[in-house]
Amino acid sequence: MLDVTKLTQAEIRRLGIEALTKALGPDGMARFMQQFEKGSGDYTKDRDQILGNPTIDDIFSRIEEHRKTQEEGE
Repeated sequence: MLDVTKLTQAEIRRLGIEALTKALGPDGMARFMQQFEKGSGDYTKDRDQILGNPTIDDIFSRIEEHRKTQEEGE
């Protein structure tokens, strides 16, 4: 087995892409790689700004409001 602790990040990336290509073919490897992208920002901070810090009661109230809106629209 290969000692990955002695490899650079670039070498690990190259070997990983080679392994994926061998296992999935070029198209499969490309589709697999498309699933991953580097995000930006701080998800936790953004989530807290968007959602705040709701209580369980707040969440249940929002669910009930949403259900009523759905029923009225039917």
